[in-house]
Order: sequence, then C-alpha cells, then structure tokens
Amino acid sequence: MSDFNLQVIEEFRANGGKVGGPFEGVSLVLLTTTGARSGRRHTTPAVYLPAGDRIMVFASNAGGPKHPAWYHNLVADARVTVETGAETYEATAVVLHGEERDRFYARQAGLDPAFSAYQAGTDRVIPVVALHRRDAARAGALGEHLVKIHQELRERLAGLRGADPGEDLRTHCLLYCEALRAHHTGEDELGFPRLERQFPELAPALARLREEHVVVARITGEIRALLDGGDVERVQADLDRLAAELEAHFAYEEQQLVAALNELN
Repeated sequence: MSDFNLQVIEEFRANGGKVGGPFEGVSLVLLTTTGARSGRRHTTPAVYLPAGDRIMVFASNAGGPKHPAWYHNLVADARVTVETGAETYEATAVVLHGEERDRFYARQAGLDPAFSAYQAGTDRVIPVVALHRRDAARAGALGEHLVKIHQELRERLAGLRGADPGEDLRTHCLLYCEALRAHHTGEDELGFPRLERQFPELAPALARLREEHVVVARITGEIRALLDGGDVERVQADLDRLAAELEAHFAYEEQQLVAALNELN
C-alpha cells in the first residue's frame, strides 16, 4: 500500500469518513478486498456514487493503462467489506456492462470532470462496479446478472445490424467489440477458474466455452480489420455471423452455468 493511501485510510477512520487534501468533499469509502493471488485482505480508498440500495465504485486507476489491483481482487472474489465512516458492512461486488455501465459512468463524470479525463486518457473501458449490501443482495444475483449481460449484448448487436454505414457505425462497432472482449477476458481469467474450483464437474462445459470465445475473438478481429480498412459495407455480413455465434454461445452458457453461479460462494 502506498504511503498516500495509508494516510488517507488512517485519516478516514479517525474522522468518521472525512478527509482533507485532494479528497476533501469527495464521496469516499474504504473498500477491502481479498487478494486474488495472496489471499490477504487489502483496503483501498475509493470514490463512490450512491445508487439506491447500491453504491457504485469506479476502477479508474487515475486513467492508467491497467485496472487497479482491487478490481482484479473483487472479480476473483466478489465478497468485499465497505466502510463509510458511519458504518461498516459486507457487500457483494457485481461488475456492470453495457448501457448500465455507461449510464453510471456518465453520471459520475457529470459530477466530477476528472472521470471524463480518466476515460479519455486510456484505451481500456474503465469498469464500474455495483456493491450490494450482503444482507440486501438477492439470492442468485450472479446467475441473473450473467443473463442480464447477455441480453444487453444481444440488444446492442441488434442495433448494429442493419444500421446505415458511416463513422457512427464504425465507432459503435469498435466499442461493442471491446465490450465483448472485456466480458470474455474476465470470464476466461477470473470467472471460469472460480467456477472450476468450486464445481470441477463443469470443466468440459468451461473448456467448450473457452473455445467459443476464441471463435468470437476471431470474428471480431475480422470486423476490426474491415473497419480499419474502411470496408464498412462488408461489416454487416460479419455482424450477422457474430450474432449467430453469440446466440448459440449465450444459450449454452446460460444452460450450463446459471445454476452454478447462483450457488457460487
């Protein structure tokens, strides 16, 4: 932990959640995650946005090229501890995707322009994470969330298919390909290994899903190449091919994994 973070944490705890310096007046929580590799607990100050019975935190890393360590930790183990200064509670972390992610990030950027600069300064899509109080989190949240992600990805792709060629189509296609890549990378590197540890019988299904990720990546790579070459007209055929591949992939994944995700601990 950096000396700066340690100072912020000590000041936060000593003053009921209030700190000075660059965080003065900022909505701040302390987020404690479990190290994905070490298994040790790590506490980090995080800017948050209230959202009903949830709060949103942002893996901005000040616009750096990589996600912060705490983000990788909570993807590997969604159980986190939140300190607000007034109370401490256990929460379940759920990474947002698609329109929901974009909406909350835009809301935060509207409140604090630094977040617009963070996103503009990096090629990665800065993750937004919803923290649900453990006692308020609904059973089966992870399985339901996977279905919701798939539906958002289906709807976004449907909007791209049949759209008029042009710069907007190119931009939206590239953003969609990046969102799909981030979703599948998170599953391959963190989500699937978690499921394998708790449900070893899922190994064959997970192997098939990983192979399908490779096929999807190949198609999106071809779409990117067409867009980079300015051949937008031919993109629609590949979008149709991608839609067919994803529909089969999503249906199989939901059939195989939703029940296990609902039981994941």
